[in-house]
Amino acid sequence: MIQLVSGDILLSQAQAIAHGVAPFDHFNQGLALALREQWPAMVKDFRHWCHNQNPKPGEVWQWVGAGGHRIFNLLTQESAESGKGGHPGRAKLEHVNHALKVLRRVADSEGITSLAIPRLATGVGALEWGPVKELVESHFANATYPVFLYHDYHKGVSASEKFPVSP
Repeated sequence: MIQLVSGDILLSQAQAIAHGVAPFDHFNQGLALALREQWPAMVKDFRHWCHNQNPKPGEVWQWVGAGGHRIFNLLTQESAESGKGGHPGRAKLEHVNHALKVLRRVADSEGITSLAIPRLATGVGALEWGPVKELVESHFANATYPVFLYHDYHKGVSASEKFPVSP
């Protein structure tokens, strides 16, 4: 069940947050930068994973912090042109599609109870929102847990996330 919301995804009450990055990303722009500032250990662990696994666009790396914070890093962009340095490349819809497919499979298999997703790959990744939104909707339309799709960012504002009431 997808809910379109506006607000600051870092204030989400969802069990997990997903966001788009590039392999070997420096987390120095947009939401990635905000995540780096809030959870610097995640970036250190991501770099270690990248150096050990040499990931490709379309993959997903999950990080779980000491406080139980869960972040899905979706590799939606190409690696930086100079390999492991420089700025990330552009995103591609095929990478977004594959990463969302993996995200859905992992979220379902691990019993994720709620998920927050921003406007993936539309900032640094430079994709148009319409086709990306359609991909998110196609992968999560029948999810049995709430998927909060943050379509408008408002710093410091909590979104109106509606969680199902337990019987």
